[in-house]
Amino acid sequence: MAFFTRDDISLYYEVHGEGYPILLIAPGGMRSAVSFWQGSEWNPITTLAPHFRVIAMDQRNAGQSKGPVSGNDGWHSYTEDQLALLDHLGVEKAHVLGGCIGGPYAFGLMQAAPDRITAAVLQQSIGFDGTNRPLMYDMFDSWKEGLKRDMPNVTDAEWATFRGNMYDGDFDFNVGRDFVATCQVPMLVLMGNDAYHPMQTSREIAEIAPNATLIEDWKSEPDNTARSVIAFLQHHA
Repeated sequence: MAFFTRDDISLYYEVHGEGYPILLIAPGGMRSAVSFWQGSEWNPITTLAPHFRVIAMDQRNAGQSKGPVSGNDGWHSYTEDQLALLDHLGVEKAHVLGGCIGGPYAFGLMQAAPDRITAAVLQQSIGFDGTNRPLMYDMFDSWKEGLKRDMPNVTDAEWATFRGNMYDGDFDFNVGRDFVATCQVPMLVLMGNDAYHPMQTSREIAEIAPNATLIEDWKSEPDNTARSVIAFLQHHA
């Protein structure tokens, strides 16, 4: 349990267990933080730590992590944080497991550092289903309201641009279909089933990614899910 500082960004992180490293990117939307794993269908921190070196983190301005905001921010800003944390910990190669918003974050890592990400688990990734953009906007705006008082120099126009950078895209909101269709990283896709985590997004990722496997009913038997995830990650370590 520690903090890593880069420039004026402070990132909270935890390291559990030993072995091949896995970066966990938590659910929670813009509030993605380590604590959200406790309410998940299964907790990858406690489940994976006996087998791997598990690195969990709060994203900037979520949980205990802090950082500035500008209209230039977007998915790439978080990718830079995540890679910088791996560098700080001396991790050259790692798996990534992302829940909810962690799906697009994981794709950002796979695109930016394809030689460093050796396998990915995408747990009910968010995505655009043609109708749910207002939900994403509302989620962003709710998070924003908790920060605005302490960031009076950030204009409404900058907040709006930041929100658009995050949620105006198609498909996964981040890298898009063309990248996913060419991404060679092995993936295990745990299917979503609601408006924030559309079933069609998970299915399409599994269909077009060259090395992806879909698990549809993973919530009803979390022990089986855990065993499948562990076996998948060990196979690709």
